[in-house]
Order: sequence, then structure tokens, then C-alpha cells
Amino acid sequence: MTETSLSALRKRLPRFTEAEGLGPADAEFVRDLVGVLAKHGNLDRFGLCLLHDHFPLAEDEVLVETNDPRARTLSIHVEKADRTGHAKASQWRFVRHAERAGGAEPDGGSYEEILLCTVLDLCPGSEGDHAH
Repeated sequence: MTETSLSALRKRLPRFTEAEGLGPADAEFVRDLVGVLAKHGNLDRFGLCLLHDHFPLAEDEVLVETNDPRARTLSIHVEKADRTGHAKASQWRFVRHAERAGGAEPDGGSYEEILLCTVLDLCPGSEGDHAH
């Protein structure tokens, strides 16, 4: 079980309709990011997502991802952090060292978990996931 606390720890994100996606002005940034990922052997392990909010989360809530590979559906819902059985993070947010809080990686890390998943709920990589 995780002790991640989302909304209380992070700066407010833009609503999805306000969030700016990647564009031509980001070409150098993307090249640099790809270079860093490749340098550390993580090019096929990590990607990039558009950080945004659809609705606020209480301090004691977490987002949880589940999927059904047979129906080819992916769902995200809110659970109480202290009652969720979902413990494997599938998305992280980078944070400046000064902004780190209880949900961020320990020992001076620079990220916090923003989305959780578990193989018990058919998350990617579970035994029941045969679609590649």
C-alpha cells in the first residue's frame, strides 16, 4: 500500500483543455530527453505524458488504473490511499527538490507517484495480459 498524497503535495495542474501538448517548439527538449533516456537504457521503459487535472483529489485519495485486456478498456478511478491494494506506480511526476513532500521518492529523489496500478487488476504485465 502506498502513502502517496496527491493534491496536497503538488502544485495545481491545468485542466486537460488548458494543458498544452507537445509541438514544434519542443523538438530540442524531446531530442534531449530521448538522449538522456537512451544513455541510461530507459528508452523502451519510460515515455512522456501530458500532466493535467480533470478533477481535484483530496489529500487522502489516489488515482488507480485498471484495465481489461479482453474488452480492451482502460479505466482510472479514485480510491482512499489508506485502503487501496494498488501499490505499483505507473506514472510519476517530476518535482523540484524544494517541492518534495511525503509522497515523493525518499532519499532526495525528484519524483512523486501520480497513478497507481496492480497486477491483481489486470494492469499491463499481469499474467492475464496476453495482448502485446
